[in-house]
Amino acid sequence: MQELSNWPAAERRAITGVFTDIDDTLTTEGAITPDALRALADLKAAGLHVIPITGRPVGWSKPFALAWPVDAIVAENGAVALLSSQIGLQPLSEGREQLSKRYQQDEATRLANHARMLQVAARVTREVPGAVVSQDSPGRETDIAIDHSEFVHLPPAAIAQAVQIMQSEGMNATVSSIHINGWFGAHNKLEGARWIARELFGRDLDAEMANWVYVGDSTNDQLMFEAFPHSVGVANIRRFEAELSHKPRYITQGERGAGFAEVAAALLAARDVPA
Repeated sequence: MQELSNWPAAERRAITGVFTDIDDTLTTEGAITPDALRALADLKAAGLHVIPITGRPVGWSKPFALAWPVDAIVAENGAVALLSSQIGLQPLSEGREQLSKRYQQDEATRLANHARMLQVAARVTREVPGAVVSQDSPGRETDIAIDHSEFVHLPPAAIAQAVQIMQSEGMNATVSSIHINGWFGAHNKLEGARWIARELFGRDLDAEMANWVYVGDSTNDQLMFEAFPHSVGVANIRRFEAELSHKPRYITQGERGAGFAEVAAALLAARDVPA
């Protein structure tokens, strides 16, 4: 991982869009800080696309999709997106504002998977000492989450046991900075990014990877770090460094929201540098 200052200005100037994790990347101690929120607004004002992509539930993500200056939020590790009602379906009223949801799986598949996931969640909490479902679970539609660092603490062996149980049940499983997520289906953060690029812009993300950057902080960002030629870890990713098979190319000096603000400043500064 190189210092962010080593990112060439010409490469930064070519960036047209930002995908970013939310927890411990945009947020600090569970809330977005003024500098990170301002960074989102500055990126949008400069004409860049900004799309957070998270393991958090769609219900949890809704107020942020309404309040933050972003194109969309892709939730539940790529399964569902919240976007402007101007281009979406299934409008969700929120005062005078509206959002819409789009899913990667059809309704029948989601319902069948939901029943199976509840059974797996019950098995994990029964067999793994100290395991509990995440407090944001009521807002989840397409996955389950076990808390390991948000409100309870699970040791590494318990985290590994929960992952093993999910995988033995045929689920995908990934570990974020706070949760162990499990789901049925082929989606993940990378597939979610590809999907939303097609949904929103009618574009092939793989054909223009050099024009996007991904910012993250944890082991569940590794697919993105591997796929994106321009990837950045905020400084708190160092606590997972030994577990990363695929590391971000660059790392910020600041942690969490302050680190994301550094990335935004670097992108915007490059636009002021003569080509």
